[in-house]
Amino acid sequence: MILVWLIGLLMGGGLLALLVGKWNKTLPRWISLYTLVIGFIALISFWFDNYNTVNIQPSNSWLVDFQQEWIPSFGISFHLAIDGLSLVLLTLAFFLGILAVLCSWKEITERVGFYHFNLLWILAGISGVFMAMDLFLFYFFWEVMLIPMYFLIGIWGSKNREYAAYKFFIFTQASGLLMFLAILGLYFVHGKTSGNYTFNYFELLGTTISPQLAFWLMMGFMIAFVVKLPLIPFHSWLPDAHSEAPTAGSLILAGLLLKTGAYGILRFVLPLFPEASIELAPWAMFLGVIGIIYGAILAYAQTDLKRLIAYTSVSHMGFVVLGIFAFNALAFQGVVMQLVAHAISTGALFIIAGMLKERLHTREIDQMGGLWLQMPKMGAIATLLAMASLGLPGLGNFVAEFLILLGAFKASAWFTVLATIGLIFSAIYSLRILQKVFLGPTERTESIKDFSKRELAIMTVLTISIIWLGLFPQLIIDTAKPMINKLEQLFPAGNDNNKQPIKPITIENDDK
Repeated sequence: MILVWLIGLLMGGGLLALLVGKWNKTLPRWISLYTLVIGFIALISFWFDNYNTVNIQPSNSWLVDFQQEWIPSFGISFHLAIDGLSLVLLTLAFFLGILAVLCSWKEITERVGFYHFNLLWILAGISGVFMAMDLFLFYFFWEVMLIPMYFLIGIWGSKNREYAAYKFFIFTQASGLLMFLAILGLYFVHGKTSGNYTFNYFELLGTTISPQLAFWLMMGFMIAFVVKLPLIPFHSWLPDAHSEAPTAGSLILAGLLLKTGAYGILRFVLPLFPEASIELAPWAMFLGVIGIIYGAILAYAQTDLKRLIAYTSVSHMGFVVLGIFAFNALAFQGVVMQLVAHAISTGALFIIAGMLKERLHTREIDQMGGLWLQMPKMGAIATLLAMASLGLPGLGNFVAEFLILLGAFKASAWFTVLATIGLIFSAIYSLRILQKVFLGPTERTESIKDFSKRELAIMTVLTISIIWLGLFPQLIIDTAKPMINKLEQLFPAGNDNNKQPIKPITIENDDK
């Protein structure tokens, strides 16, 4: 019941914050904080209790499986389950949720109760996405995380918040509807061939589908997931959403919502449609490489700090797509590491951007400069985070990108060479951030405060996390290893054999 309890905790905490917020502006913050801390401690405890089990019995990948009939006449059940990958991402969600509450502690002063209601319900939707094993339930949680984020941007965002919120909603809702149509298509195809109409993930894995239909059903899922990543050319909503969202909104967007797209590809697209995935792989890798280079170039061209960081996410998510469609264990390990390392490093950069906007009342890097003299602590941590973004050895992003490039080289040497050029561009835009914001001349005469104690605590935790990921990545890799092994079994020849169809391998539910 821990899975149901986690979702209930978030939704209940959100409702309580909403009710209490009508009379008190401070209590909703504490309710959100305690809710997320309790969930985070429970997940950490569960992780360490089950870590040895995952490594001793790697074939038993499902750690918890809860299923309850919901609408049996339509084959819909309330089915939640987690494996190592889900556990890593769930823990990340609660960890970043705690930081999102702390970084908005003083930033949000209006409609505080409703704000924390939306924040916790976004996290509830994200957690549900990482746990749902019924495709109807998965789509339900996919929509749950959409609407609160729309409110978060539209109400507490910056000047053009309404435009950014509408654009975010239209892109994600339209692509989500395509995924729902694909889910219904898979539901009816499975029912027609087996006589059992169900949305159960484990039963749908064995569905026999014609190659042409499988490709189009896969594309319904893929479009929804690559819009959320986002992948070129579906990326244009992201810079607007990031630049207008409050600091916590940008943290959740970069750290978690983008990761739901990658998780969807790993969990649903590859296992459900292995042959169609092989057919799509060259194009997906090509778009991933384009995203790496194009995102980096656009990042360098920006003068708005938050838009600059947003385009770096487009570039980094290109590595994720490249690694996923390389179809080998090294690349999959790099993808998992990239999901975690990018969430921490880029989320931290967005928090710094929010702190700078709060102090300087601008996001334009041309109006900054020389801030290191007055804010040496922020300058030092920003330097380390910029080094993480460009892939400096010893930090989490280096491990992730190195593994992805090693795995991708097995699949395509040319795509890997082009992707490596993106690393050069990432060094250029990362150093430009430091030069424009913290170094160089400045005309400002007013005093600017460095980190407060609360801000220093937030950034210290993130700094330690990104260093720890760079020095001790094995905990993350080992936890996700059973899922990685099962994905590798689907594509035993890697991407070198992408012209020869392979027989789908059903991933069994080990608890049954």
